[in-house]
Amino acid sequence: MTSNYGKNDLKTDIQTAFQKAGVVGQPTMFILTDPQIVKDVFLVYINDILSAGWIPELFAKDELDGIIGKVRGAAKSNGVEDAPGPIFDYFIDQVRRNLHMCLCMSPVGDTLRVRARMFPALINCTAIDYFFEWPEDALVGVANKFLAEIEVLPDEELKQKLSEHMAFVHLSIAAANNEFRIQQRRNNYTTPTSFLELIKFYIKLLTEKVTVIDDSITRLSNGLNIMASTNESVANLQKLLEVKMVEVEVEKKATGKLIEEVTRESAEAQKEQDAANI
Repeated sequence: MTSNYGKNDLKTDIQTAFQKAGVVGQPTMFILTDPQIVKDVFLVYINDILSAGWIPELFAKDELDGIIGKVRGAAKSNGVEDAPGPIFDYFIDQVRRNLHMCLCMSPVGDTLRVRARMFPALINCTAIDYFFEWPEDALVGVANKFLAEIEVLPDEELKQKLSEHMAFVHLSIAAANNEFRIQQRRNNYTTPTSFLELIKFYIKLLTEKVTVIDDSITRLSNGLNIMASTNESVANLQKLLEVKMVEVEVEKKATGKLIEEVTRESAEAQKEQDAANI
């Protein structure tokens, strides 16, 4: 469904389902969930299908004539009179036989109760499937299935402990709901969907934390690499400095000797000059 999905779009989808079930003879399940019922007017169509098996003016006359033409052969082979009325009835019988309406609605709140009063076929013409609480072993099994896909948790024992803890948390909330009902005379529901949301939240939180830790490890590793490179450069410079210091000492000694020789030669030259002046 899209954000602009409306009554006409639903009508088009129902037409497709009717043609699959009534013309092709294909067993078809039409599922409609609470979030998909963006407008209660959608339930007008559903109420008509459940109560009568047909929606008035679902098909235009030319479209209906085309459908009758498509099913005429199958209808005649099943002993149906070759007339528009009986053939149409055959088409509706095929729809009722092959099309299964599945409405997925939550009993939480007043929504379902109000809809049931406005559209009685939702209750009178349906068989209600009640979904009961999952037992602990089912909760653990479901959690294990989702946690098995997480690569950052390679330890199977850890995954088992996490699954058991998730089941414990979910069941403890269910027990608290019973106490809340007794004390406050109000219902607070914890459904299997709540458990799945718990698992998804844990996986999301774990992924975020692992990402943050990986980023920190990367930054720390880069910093350590830079420090190691700097220390190596400093060590190389220290070695070069030691070599240069040795060279400087050698040059210093050579320079000292040169100064002594120049001083001596200067003194001798001065003596010779003094002697020449006399």
